[in-house]
Amino acid sequence: MDFDQAFDKLLGHEGAFVDHPSDPGGATRWGITERVAIANGYTGSMRQFPQEKAKEIYRAKYWDAVHADKLPPDLRFSLFDAAVNSGVKQAVVWLQRAMDVGDDGVFGPLTLLAAQRCNGYRMAVKLNAERLDFMTSLPTWGHFGKGWSRRVVENLRSLG
Repeated sequence: MDFDQAFDKLLGHEGAFVDHPSDPGGATRWGITERVAIANGYTGSMRQFPQEKAKEIYRAKYWDAVHADKLPPDLRFSLFDAAVNSGVKQAVVWLQRAMDVGDDGVFGPLTLLAAQRCNGYRMAVKLNAERLDFMTSLPTWGHFGKGWSRRVVENLRSLG
């Protein structure tokens, strides 16, 4: 899976404009929070946030940050989606735990080497297990758990 395919698939999880009062991320469009949009130079209304700007941010801040192009194909989307949903550091921690290496959340050369040598399918399954286990402990699970679970299930179903 390349970035363009991953972005299209991601938009299946991330909708248009949302501003749920229980979501600590606040106003989002295409899954990009207002805070992230502003940090990346956007100054307009989130209701008008362009999809192309979202794509630029996803590429630079999530896909490239987890070195997705260098990973086994089966692992790419699961790690990218986890980074988008919970942050790059948290996603890297889940990957490191799945690979049974030190889990400092830093995607350095040792993490990259371990990821390149792993069975991508198996690590994607284990990463999604780590992710789901973590999400069930969050105080917002009652509001968003059903949707998060469906997202992880869809990711697992699309493997292989």
